[in-house]
Amino acid sequence: MIHRFRVAWPWVWRGMWLAVILAFLGTPPRPLVTIGPPQEVHTINPKIGVHTRLTDEVEPWKIKRTLQMVREMGAPWIVEYFPWAYYEPSPGRFDWSHPDLVVDHARAQGLTVIARLGYVPEWARPRDTVSSYLDPEGYDAFGDFVAAFVAHFKGRVRHIIIWNEPNLSLEWGKRPPDPAGYTELLRVAYTRAKAVDPEVQVLAGALAPTLAPPGHPEAMDDLEYLQRMYDAGAAAYFDALAAHSYGWHFPPDEPAAPDVINFARVELLREIMVRNGDAEKPIYITEGGWNDHPRWSKAVRPAQRVAYTVRAYQKAAEEWPWVEAVCLWAFRFPWPTHTYLDYFAFVSTDFTPRPVYLAVQRYAQGEAP
Repeated sequence: MIHRFRVAWPWVWRGMWLAVILAFLGTPPRPLVTIGPPQEVHTINPKIGVHTRLTDEVEPWKIKRTLQMVREMGAPWIVEYFPWAYYEPSPGRFDWSHPDLVVDHARAQGLTVIARLGYVPEWARPRDTVSSYLDPEGYDAFGDFVAAFVAHFKGRVRHIIIWNEPNLSLEWGKRPPDPAGYTELLRVAYTRAKAVDPEVQVLAGALAPTLAPPGHPEAMDDLEYLQRMYDAGAAAYFDALAAHSYGWHFPPDEPAAPDVINFARVELLREIMVRNGDAEKPIYITEGGWNDHPRWSKAVRPAQRVAYTVRAYQKAAEEWPWVEAVCLWAFRFPWPTHTYLDYFAFVSTDFTPRPVYLAVQRYAQGEAP
């Protein structure tokens, strides 16, 4: 038996090599994706922006195509999510390969990246907690990540957002919102970022518009939350405010009111900033817009969405000098969600432009939408 095995081994190896070669020949070659020469965004409105969703986009050509279409629509700004847990899988070990891909392609298309930072890795939080949970004892670890991110992307990314919608329990570790606690997290992140790059712009807030009554365990009214951030000393620890500005049923010119959620609610955040001596700081709208799902209760008709979206960009350019960018949710999802969320998209998952994309593109080129 032993003798027969020795004789058969060469044929086994040949068979294995043949299988590998056939498998290789049967696999279609992957397209070579290069960064390409620098491009420029041509637009009549430099405040146009979108929130992209490239965090979970794996294929480089889809990343490049997404950012090409953002440029071709006439939007110079993008907001993109860079989860802490993805890029520091263990303490002090960083993997920047995917964010490098996104940032380098964005810059080649002439886009300015606003980086949203958050999402706590398992090693930085107690067991059985959610990814938005971070104890004060973990703030220094988040500060380390912020410093490493700013150092790595120095000269390529000049805007960072600290956390997302901390006035919601869901985004604050399923605990009651805590403006003073968030302010301390902001202080740590701001201090660490500025120590690495004094030029980086630290955006605070990214507050969810909500009408939650006082003491509600799931959310805090965004206007109250911002004032309580100031009361806790936040003014010294941010360069600009990130705001979420959804229109729901209302057109963009619907007046702002404390008991209404609409696109102009951002004006009330601005008033709080002015009252607290921060009139010189700008606001970046880092989420917002309208949804045209046929049955969702907060949606509008497709034609309304087109008109409201274009008018929102116009309004920011004409009436809000304190707004630097309007980055509406969301440019394209990597795969269909099969929910109302798909109806926020400007472009379908197969890169087919939706009517809102084409209307914004015509507006950005100076044509009638």
